[in-house]
Amino acid sequence: MTEPREILVTGASGFFGGLLKRRLLAEGFHVTNIDLVRDEDRAVGLHSIQGDIRDAGLLARTFAEHHFFAVMHCAAMLAHDVQDDQLLWTSNVDGTRLVAEAALAAGVTRVINISSNCLWGENLGRDVAENEPPAPVELYGRSKLAAEQQLAELQAAHPELEAITLRCPTIMDSGRLGLLAILFEFIDDGKKVWVVGDGSNRYQFIYAQDLATACIQALDYRGSNLFHIGSDHVPTMRGMYEHVIAEAGSKSRVASLPKAPTIAAMKLAHNLNISPLGPYHYRMIAESFVFDTTRIRRELNWQPTLTNEQMMLHALTYYRENRKLIHNRTDVSAHSKPAPMGIIRLLKWLS
Repeated sequence: MTEPREILVTGASGFFGGLLKRRLLAEGFHVTNIDLVRDEDRAVGLHSIQGDIRDAGLLARTFAEHHFFAVMHCAAMLAHDVQDDQLLWTSNVDGTRLVAEAALAAGVTRVINISSNCLWGENLGRDVAENEPPAPVELYGRSKLAAEQQLAELQAAHPELEAITLRCPTIMDSGRLGLLAILFEFIDDGKKVWVVGDGSNRYQFIYAQDLATACIQALDYRGSNLFHIGSDHVPTMRGMYEHVIAEAGSKSRVASLPKAPTIAAMKLAHNLNISPLGPYHYRMIAESFVFDTTRIRRELNWQPTLTNEQMMLHALTYYRENRKLIHNRTDVSAHSKPAPMGIIRLLKWLS
């Protein structure tokens, strides 16, 4: 009888890493999780380690004690969840390098790396393909780009390394919170939902299960590659909000804020440290950003299954059903708890 393939998933106590971990277990894989946050899951075939991916000794011991088929690297520090820029940088950049080096040292040559659309901070006026030069505007985006570069350098030195990077937009599913919990609170309380400008901008999401499918499909891909991933038929932000509000039976309505003064106010609030929204958010809040997904469809035979509206409804329904529990969470990852509202609380009061 063939032994189940075992996968190391970094960050599998978090929102997407946890979902990927449970998906892998359901499909017959064994999983080892390394995460700073304690893993609440217990399952046959799951081994959880509460630890730091920057701990080279821990990584070496973990690889020595297991026979991994591949590494799925989901661990990342988010800008709105940490105040220490050095911690974010070393976790996202040095951590990525150390995980890949430990894998190579143990003879594990397949690494799947989760990256981000935060590598850009402007509307490029077209769907963004993999050959578009990144231009991040804040620390998180720069750290994710530097992590990709660390992998590229290792690939150049070690041709046997098969590294797949999946650049994804906002990951959505039941349980996705973070900054989105602010929006969900507005809708659940029947407050105005604000767009900046006329709301005609289009911003792509990715369904978490569709991203997990891509990770699993990438296990059997030969060689290294970079893929953009995201939903189809991306609606305008106004259209999406109006659809979700109607389907949810909320008393909310969509209203517009003037673009220039709103962005100026967001910049000021960020500089005063009274808003969870950083440079990426105030640059992109009224802009469009959509990935071209031609390559991943062709190379992995991958297809998205849910639209932005469907994903948003999944996540909103979860929030409404678990709101009290959600707002009492503490020791969980940034995407699994609400982001602090800060000055946005005043906007809610005025809504």
